[in-house]
Amino acid sequence: MTSVWRRRAATSEQIREDLAPMRKLKESTVRTLLGRLEKKGHLKHHTDGRAYVYSNIDEPQSFAIRAVRQIIERFCAGSAEQLISGMVENHVLNPRQLRRLVEEIDKKKR
Repeated sequence: MTSVWRRRAATSEQIREDLAPMRKLKESTVRTLLGRLEKKGHLKHHTDGRAYVYSNIDEPQSFAIRAVRQIIERFCAGSAEQLISGMVENHVLNPRQLRRLVEEIDKKKR
């Protein structure tokens, strides 16, 4: 997704090249992953000659929010509180992030 967000539109070959320094993947593997992301509603494509050109549907923050909602449903029995308290207990959030979270909660209360 990062490659598509950065490029705005990309072919599977371009995405494979972007991933190459981190992971050596076959183009067929990348095409499979892109197809799955499209079926899940994260990407769309148009054709340019014989190539599919993929573009994003969601911006990164919207994508992240949807992913977090899925995590809450699958692993936290639908409880956002369970997720956040687990993040606090396991030091995922630092003190500055916790203060900011408290500030956001206070804003919503007003």
